[in-house]
Amino acid sequence: MIVGGKGTSKPVLMTLVERKTRMLRVRKLSDKTQASVLQALKAIERSMGVGPFRSMFKSITADNGSEFLDVEQMERSGFSKKRRVKLYYAHPYSSWERGSNENANRMVRRFVAKGDNIGKYTIDRIGEIEKAD
Repeated sequence: MIVGGKGTSKPVLMTLVERKTRMLRVRKLSDKTQASVLQALKAIERSMGVGPFRSMFKSITADNGSEFLDVEQMERSGFSKKRRVKLYYAHPYSSWERGSNENANRMVRRFVAKGDNIGKYTIDRIGEIEKAD
């Protein structure tokens, strides 16, 4: 997750990186909640297609934020009975366990400065950022 400055806005950016190809998906979420994360995952799965999503993202390694606590819902596909993805958690204060994602977040930060109001970024601009990396 990429959050804006304290008190600037509620919206956050969720990044999802495929480890081998480094394919990046960036989604703007209205807030940092489980419901928003689940909605974004479902939207990514819908846009890619169930099969391609499942073959591209076999697992997700999340940090220990409260927005990633609903393991069952995150792993369950919204479009088929098969599991969408396997979810793993990194150890606390072990960002190296999520190296590809941390690197992608750093690349996104070239366009979204720390402390910036994420609410001002349009969906089109976020798409441009996603393609630039």
